[in-house]
Amino acid sequence: MEVKLYNQEGAEIGKVTLKDSLFGAEPNPTIVHQYVVNYLANRRQGTSSSKGRSDVSGGGAKPYRQKGTGRARAGTMRSPLRKGGGIVFGPSPRSYRSDFPKKMKRAAFVSALSDKARSEGVVVVDKLDMPEIKTKQLSGVIDKLGLQNKKCLILDEGENRNLFLSVRNMRKVKYSRAPLANTYDIIDAQVLLFTKAGLEKVEEVFA
Repeated sequence: MEVKLYNQEGAEIGKVTLKDSLFGAEPNPTIVHQYVVNYLANRRQGTSSSKGRSDVSGGGAKPYRQKGTGRARAGTMRSPLRKGGGIVFGPSPRSYRSDFPKKMKRAAFVSALSDKARSEGVVVVDKLDMPEIKTKQLSGVIDKLGLQNKKCLILDEGENRNLFLSVRNMRKVKYSRAPLANTYDIIDAQVLLFTKAGLEKVEEVFA
């Protein structure tokens, strides 16, 4: 599969061939769904906590006598039935983490890339040079490429600090180093904006 290669001015300067091993597979929605469920579960902190009746302080004394008051029997003021009492079946700290096989993880990644390629969601630019931290300059490049109204994931090779900092306050644009991209970020974006070096790195690492 071939896609157009653009420069930062939005002009077409050639074409790039995408490897079929990464961008030409049959999309598998089931395995992508399994990956996303696992990924989001692993992101959960699991720190929600509440106190049961054995954890609440006080309640050692019987609040009033057993008989003769006309009220229901009560042995402690920390009963779950009373204000300030313990919580019944409340949340407690736990881990939601689970493992995901490497082969399935790669299959989900390839499936997500292939789906983006099929839907013309892969754009390649020769480079993204940012001499300074300037969101306006990057926004201008995005506009020239015709991606101004789309959620965009920029995938570049190496550490491009100026590019990373320029993206921070752009609502629809994210940045990631190419070999660190994950399936969730790929399917969350409408368009994958590769630099030529970023595309070569992805193909080198994952193909």
